[in-house]
Amino acid sequence: MAQYLIGVDVGTGSARAGVFDAAGGLLATARRPLAMHREDGGIVEQSSEQVWQAVCESVQESVTRAGIDPAAVAGIGFDATCSLVVRGPNNETLPVGDPAHPERDIIVWMDHRAVAQAERINAEGHDVLKYVGGRISPEMETPKLVWLRENRPETYARAEHFFDLTDFLTWKASGALDRSACTVTCKWTYLAHEERWDAGYFRQIGLGDLVDQGFARIGQSVVHPGTALGTGLNEAAAQAMGLRPGTAVAAGLIDAHAGGIGTVAAGGDAFRCLGYVFGTSSCTMTTTAEPAFVPGVWGPYYSAMVPGTWLNEGGQSAAGAAIDQLVQLHPATAEATASAKAEGKSLPQWLADRALELGGSASAAVRLADEMHVVPEFLGNRAPFADPHARAVIMGYGMETGPDSLVALYVAGICGLGYGLRQIIETQARHGAPIETISVSGGAGAHPLTRQLLADATGCPIEVTACEEPVLLGSAMLGAVAAGVFPDLRAAMPAMSRVATRCEPDVKMQAVQNARYDAFLTLQRTARQIRDNDAALLSH
Repeated sequence: MAQYLIGVDVGTGSARAGVFDAAGGLLATARRPLAMHREDGGIVEQSSEQVWQAVCESVQESVTRAGIDPAAVAGIGFDATCSLVVRGPNNETLPVGDPAHPERDIIVWMDHRAVAQAERINAEGHDVLKYVGGRISPEMETPKLVWLRENRPETYARAEHFFDLTDFLTWKASGALDRSACTVTCKWTYLAHEERWDAGYFRQIGLGDLVDQGFARIGQSVVHPGTALGTGLNEAAAQAMGLRPGTAVAAGLIDAHAGGIGTVAAGGDAFRCLGYVFGTSSCTMTTTAEPAFVPGVWGPYYSAMVPGTWLNEGGQSAAGAAIDQLVQLHPATAEATASAKAEGKSLPQWLADRALELGGSASAAVRLADEMHVVPEFLGNRAPFADPHARAVIMGYGMETGPDSLVALYVAGICGLGYGLRQIIETQARHGAPIETISVSGGAGAHPLTRQLLADATGCPIEVTACEEPVLLGSAMLGAVAAGVFPDLRAAMPAMSRVATRCEPDVKMQAVQNARYDAFLTLQRTARQIRDNDAALLSH
């Protein structure tokens, strides 16, 4: 009987499932939307019960669409955003914000309520911060835990489990409390290279009770991604998903890291390829044989993506979301949205197609934005400055009100993301983590315009894998390893992924792109100087 694998990806706005064969061929996918609660103060919350229901429905539908026997599914892997799930005794949901809404038990990755707690932790300067680029982010879990203890003490005290969202999903699926080395190393300060939590760090930041409890609430067993958990799918999960109980369940990954697994070895060498996951946010994944300490770039993390190797993680807190925010500022957005709808396209797709038409080619489209420059840091700078207070800069925005000026703004925004990526690449190279190519995954990077502009902006070739869903594929690879289809991820990665398209930088545009990159750096630097000078004046 043929063996099939299921990959599950829980992003910011949806849960998706995909069915793959053992060669990495995609048979079918299904998706369910996720609700999200937002309010001022950087608050972003979700419901773990709604997430789990969306996951189960997606899996069941994807198997039906694939037309396969559920008994032929050998393994399932999960990835998710690095969001914090809080669970009480007896599977009780606990409110992370408004006590009137206990169903909202997830602090979403992009929630910035813990900025002050992160700054306090950074000021204390514990040695573990060396492994998060020197500064912890409010997107990570320990600042959020400190916030909970200080602001929702009843929830914090009652909580029996604090999960990264991926580990919550594998727990629901298998009942196993093992945490993935990916989640706890990247977002919780677990020192995977020493196989330990640092008790001194938790005591220093005010979470000594977790130490006294033997770290039971955040994870006493930490395993490599792809490790088979428990006895596989439990009865309840199997029934909800329409699968066979006992189907292998793999220790999971953060969503961006699943995209890395699904792409970086497609060309044969994971050590030369940077994985760039371009979605709501962007993440860069750089694999090294030895640890590279890069200021402002998260890591180095041991066994957080490819077991036995080191990982540096960068990116921006808003990427696709930054472009969405940017285009909403323009008066022609409503008109362009109507045109896109009439042509059966999304607004970004319509803008990219129009840029190709106006520019004549993907590379030449940059000239549409000759007078316009964007530093798209709407939600701060994740790397290489680890500055959550950074904000966007737009230069050259005039009085034009037509759709074509909106297209120019869109092109400037995509280029701005490319220059931020180039800045990360150059910073890493100076500190011992060079790369040669970039493998792009995520919906925002699917268009030929976007891929070529990224190649031109960074000066690096852009590779696109054959699979249209590389994040789902990465999670399916986890399921393949857990089921024994492959002995480990290093064997599964090149066997299930391959390069389909390669975009080379256009040398004719090198001078233009270099000049724009210099302008990007100047605007970024000047904005920080103005902010810091204003803060100094106001403090006197």
